[in-house]
Amino acid sequence: MFSRARGKPLGRRGVAGLLAGAIALASPDGRPDAPAAPSAARPPDVVPELDAAVRAIASERALGGAAVGIAILDVDSGHVLAAVNEHTAMNPASNAKLYTAAAALATLHGDHRYETTLSGRVEGSAVAGPLVLRGYGDPSLTTADLWELVQGVREFGVTRVDGDVVVDQEFYDDQTTPPAFEQQPNEWASFRAPVSAVALDENCVTMTVRPSSPGNPAHVIFDPPGFVDVDGSVRTSTAGGADTVELTLSGNGSRMSAKVSGAVSGDSRLVRFTRRAEDPRLLAGYALAALLERAEVKVSGTVKLGPGRAGHLIAKHASAPLSSLLYSLGKQSDNFYAEMIFKSLGGEGHARPAHSADSGEIVGRFLERIGASDPGVLMKNGSGLFDADRVSAFGTAQLLRWAWRDPAIQPEYVAQLSVGGVDGTLRKRFRTESMRRRVRAKTGTLDDVIALSGYVLRTDGHGPVAFSIFFNHVSGKQDGARHAADRLVELIAHWADHH
Repeated sequence: MFSRARGKPLGRRGVAGLLAGAIALASPDGRPDAPAAPSAARPPDVVPELDAAVRAIASERALGGAAVGIAILDVDSGHVLAAVNEHTAMNPASNAKLYTAAAALATLHGDHRYETTLSGRVEGSAVAGPLVLRGYGDPSLTTADLWELVQGVREFGVTRVDGDVVVDQEFYDDQTTPPAFEQQPNEWASFRAPVSAVALDENCVTMTVRPSSPGNPAHVIFDPPGFVDVDGSVRTSTAGGADTVELTLSGNGSRMSAKVSGAVSGDSRLVRFTRRAEDPRLLAGYALAALLERAEVKVSGTVKLGPGRAGHLIAKHASAPLSSLLYSLGKQSDNFYAEMIFKSLGGEGHARPAHSADSGEIVGRFLERIGASDPGVLMKNGSGLFDADRVSAFGTAQLLRWAWRDPAIQPEYVAQLSVGGVDGTLRKRFRTESMRRRVRAKTGTLDDVIALSGYVLRTDGHGPVAFSIFFNHVSGKQDGARHAADRLVELIAHWADHH
């Protein structure tokens, strides 16, 4: 899905040259030497050199066939400084996460924590009946967190569960595949992980292979425990040999089956494979049962789905606050976190269980309320993965302006964005002395899409410049589009330094 094909570089007469020419238009005091009168069709606040640059990008032959949408806004005044095709609905790729993060902060607020609970009827040293694991969409729950819940069970003096381990997934509907993820059904990579109200380790399984002595089977471990049935083995070869470990996963009812083969070198470090679960709804339940056994808590029943009967709250885990979880969206572009948080909006804002369509409606109404909607805008999923969402450059810039100007949103929203030249998906971009730390933005990359939206911070204490840059239909030309976006952002920073 994520192509690394290198696009045709833009030459001296390409976009980079045109942007450099636009920069040269500015005199030392920052004013154009010979400004052209703005077109009657352009807003009166348009900046000639920025307008020339965005129009040059839209007509660049090296990006022939690309659809381009750009909007540049002054956050303080709301003036459109430059734009082209700004109201055209386009595929934003991971820039969709800007919308998910903003709607989540506006709807749930930054201090929201997702809870996961264990409940049942405790009688003496036993849970009489089912032990119910219930969740509300925490994207961050790990096996270590589940172990802490098991310790909470032990603290009640419980040594056995006289019933089933029941996983209550009713906060979400039964559709574990996010919208549009069905477009690539045979992809087992973690970025395509399914969602569930009770999710564990991002609904992925990880195989770890550790060598033993040469000629003997290597140690093969799957995490979370209890969910994968393993067939085959991995041989330990002599030191210096090649690692030829192979893993094939398949669904096996509510569990998974793994076929392993190959060899690992005797002096090899740990070899790891992480793959998505096929059906995640009982993943946490099987892991919980396995961890209970490790803690010497005997489980007499099986693992199954269901609402479970009411009982005492035995143990509870609360996630980090939403404001912290959003770092995975903005800086790391984590699709699983985005889809879980997006779907949870439907559960909090509508009658449960949560449906992705409800979340899309909530985001749509939110955009209308803040003036960031355009005809054709559509949010089907929260990550922007595959061909699902449509937003406009103008709407995105307006969203960014709203987030900056709302004191209840701004600190947490801006903090989750990547910092140019420093961290996240922008750590290797905008690294020059004049640009480092000046850009706070979200990237977007698909086979056919390049996107970059965010803020250029001013050095004079005034509000930033918000920008949104979308390229669609750039398969094979991603590098050229990304380069053009970066040069435009540098031009925005140069202009801001003199105004």
